[in-house]
Amino acid sequence: MPNIKSAVKRVKTSDKRRALNASQKSALRTAVKAADAALVSNEVDTAKAAIQAASKKLDKAVTKGLVHKNAAARKKSRLAKKLNALSAQA
Repeated sequence: MPNIKSAVKRVKTSDKRRALNASQKSALRTAVKAADAALVSNEVDTAKAAIQAASKKLDKAVTKGLVHKNAAARKKSRLAKKLNALSAQA
């Protein structure tokens, strides 16, 4: 445990940030999994809405520095590719 006042504050703030980042990252993963599940269920409208929500969460995660921009772009691209295949099939 640090003795210096600024170091104590830094520990507190970093703990708060870590908890916040963990919850946001968890919500992001949940949204992406929900989009994947909607794609598997072969319902185009629900899949489209789920992908839109996941895409929004991915974009916000990039701006907050939780996910690298290329990783987010890759995930969005894969979801869109699956949606296009589903809509072409239906």
